[in-house]
Amino acid sequence: MCDINAYILKDGKEELYLENVDVILPEQGKVSLKNLFGEQKVFEGDIKEISLLKHKIVMEKK
Repeated sequence: MCDINAYILKDGKEELYLENVDVILPEQGKVSLKNLFGEQKVFEGDIKEISLLKHKIVMEKK
């Protein structure tokens, strides 16, 4: 199984936000995430980068 983790870019550093992301729903100014275990989080900001090879999503506040 390929685990994808979501990170927040803060002060030039990536901080882990949610592990094992399964669903990503970008909405107006928000990103809704749900992981394999049913945990859901909503981040107010935008997706900056998605790297499938590195198994990560990087988001940042506006």
